[in-house]
Amino acid sequence: MQIIIFGSPGVGKGTQAKILAAKLNIPHISTGDILREAIKNQTELGKKAKEIVDRGELVPDDIMGGIVKETLSNPRCSSGFILDGYPRTINQAKILEEIFTTIRNEKHFLIKLDADDEIIIDRLTNRLVCSKCGNILNKSEVKENFSCPVCNSSNSYVKRADDDESVIRRRLKVYHETTSPVFDFYKDKAEIIEIDGSLNIEMVTDEILKQLK
Repeated sequence: MQIIIFGSPGVGKGTQAKILAAKLNIPHISTGDILREAIKNQTELGKKAKEIVDRGELVPDDIMGGIVKETLSNPRCSSGFILDGYPRTINQAKILEEIFTTIRNEKHFLIKLDADDEIIIDRLTNRLVCSKCGNILNKSEVKENFSCPVCNSSNSYVKRADDDESVIRRRLKVYHETTSPVFDFYKDKAEIIEIDGSLNIEMVTDEILKQLK
């Protein structure tokens, strides 16, 4: 099962991708993670990417596409995968379609999580992240002398710099202008599943699984 999980920043793509990967027993492919892994492992593409990242520049689509292709061609993805964070542009979507044709041209799903911008802004400005394990909670859940329910670290929850409201609004603007059109590109290329991302995590997961079946 080939799945692309899609939606605006903060709508819950990463959270749902991790949950679905565990329930469907297929790998969660985060483009940020595989880029860092390629750089760490000093693959040919990873070395090229490192030079660009070290200059403070964005990794070009052809190099990122190559890293995605190498990852999806790995035997661990032979039963399927959940792709999170890619594609973000029409050009990347075209590259991904070529990759799908090369590795295994079977029907794929695009799961789109929807939520109003103001809901996203409220969600992100009120979230805290565990500095030890990355678990995310609403600040109303984090009390004084609070221990992380995942790694049991004490007082480890912090607000990320990019969860500032002005930063979030800029990211949403980029999403609407650059990434949102990717959805239209896929309307006749994938099985589309649209989910209300403003629902709680369990309800979103249940609805996705229901529609996948």
